Amino acid sequence: MINFALIGLGGYIAPRHLKAIKDTGNNLVAALDRNDSVGIIDSYFPDADFFTEFERFDRHVDKLRRKNAGKEIDYVSICSPNYLHDAHIRFALRNGADAICEKPLVLNPWNLDGLKEMEKETGKEVYNILQLRLHPNIIKVKEEVSKELTNNPNKVYDIDLTYITSRGNWYFTSWKGDIHKSGGVATNIGVHFYDMLIWIFGDVIEQEVHYSEPVKKMSGYIKLKHANVRWFLSADSDDLPDHVKLNGQRTYRTISYNGNEIEFSGGFTDLHTEVYKEILAGRGFGLEAARPSIQLVHDIRVAPVVGKNSRMHPIAEKLVY
Repeated sequence: MINFALIGLGGYIAPRHLKAIKDTGNNLVAALDRNDSVGIIDSYFPDADFFTEFERFDRHVDKLRRKNAGKEIDYVSICSPNYLHDAHIRFALRNGADAICEKPLVLNPWNLDGLKEMEKETGKEVYNILQLRLHPNIIKVKEEVSKELTNNPNKVYDIDLTYITSRGNWYFTSWKGDIHKSGGVATNIGVHFYDMLIWIFGDVIEQEVHYSEPVKKMSGYIKLKHANVRWFLSADSDDLPDHVKLNGQRTYRTISYNGNEIEFSGGFTDLHTEVYKEILAGRGFGLEAARPSIQLVHDIRVAPVVGKNSRMHPIAEKLVY
């Protein structure tokens, strides 16, 4: 049985990690969160030691490593705010554990270089949760596109990405509403879509930003090796299409390529477990797998706003004109 520690137990995504650790037959030894409303742990690992102060958690993990009595930590799962990922990954590696970190792995591409050096120094590895790569429907799309590109290597697809996830006032008051901590919507909610598109359609050639309220909504264009992508991301319910509002839905997500819809609304339940299985089998997504999307979201974050443009996403056009 493999021993895990988890940082960010009170976060929204932590239950998926708890389930993945449980489903793979392993054990959570210790967990950290500055908030103590973490009763969810009782459904998974009620005997795990819990801490609200990093210093005490750090000391506990170090003691477990030094005692070498079967409870030393093998993996640290990281579900903390984005701007803390780099530090918490380093904590894991320094304590002789591999790191499994939520997206975005880090906020800036140069952070990956530092972590790569630490991997070499410690002999431990860093893994990213890129669960969309394991979604059955997305794997099917990748296979279809790969087959088409074999027959027509110069083919370029036209893609529209729209993701609107309504968030209340709390969102913009929290760390997610601070671009220095979250990276803004392109980083916080867009990075795994960008990773998926790069994985399927090839490397980024160029990108531009057409509209930007960085922590609320953004839109732009990305040219990939085999795709032209118009994208729009928003945390504002006002951007929801009328038919979605009428149905009482608060999230709208769609990706189409050459008129074909990529359907991936369902099938998310066990994807974290599948990612954990891949990691434990030695096939996880490491630092270099994360690099293209981390570079892209950084470039989007610092790019000037081009404004009105023939390549604008239709929703952005309405906001600008």
